[in-house]
Amino acid sequence: MQIAEPLQIAIDELAKLPSVGRKTAQRLALHLLQTDEEEVKKLADAIVNLKEKLHFCKRCYNIAEGEYCEICSNDSRDQSIICVVENVSDVITIEKTNEYKGLYHVLGGVLNPLAGVTPDDLRIKELLRRLQTEEVEEIFLALNPDTEGETTALYLARLLKPIGVKITRIPTGLPVGGDLEFADEATVGRAILSRISID
Repeated sequence: MQIAEPLQIAIDELAKLPSVGRKTAQRLALHLLQTDEEEVKKLADAIVNLKEKLHFCKRCYNIAEGEYCEICSNDSRDQSIICVVENVSDVITIEKTNEYKGLYHVLGGVLNPLAGVTPDDLRIKELLRRLQTEEVEEIFLALNPDTEGETTALYLARLLKPIGVKITRIPTGLPVGGDLEFADEATVGRAILSRISID
């Protein structure tokens, strides 16, 4: 059966979203077609606002409405600790635990030579620049305990060791191969409180 062009375009665009396959994209497009026009406009406006009003913090690369994110702008946060994470969703996960009170640095990915992701593709230079201009005592590596996360953590530990800053990481309380984003808050919270040093 020939699908009407506007529906096909909607399916094609929705299928570009992460974790959305063709069947899910078709279900979503059909749902939107049957939804009240006012509700669909609210969704469209929310997506446009997302792109127009949010960008990345100039300091840590978390989501920000202004020049800096709310965490970097908060003077009550511990300025001496930087938690290094893969992406913004990891910041959200850690913040939900209410256990970590320091700052963040979002790498924008992890090392993955098979996919062509090298240190130059990540915000590692920006992290090193922060260490030159900020009084940092500890770097907390909160990267996923999978092969790429482990590789990135080891690379950063070797790179940062000569600087003389304390380097810690999440202990093995999180399952190997698991993602921070999908771990429950209690597990992530305990892991933060019992982080370990990397020698």
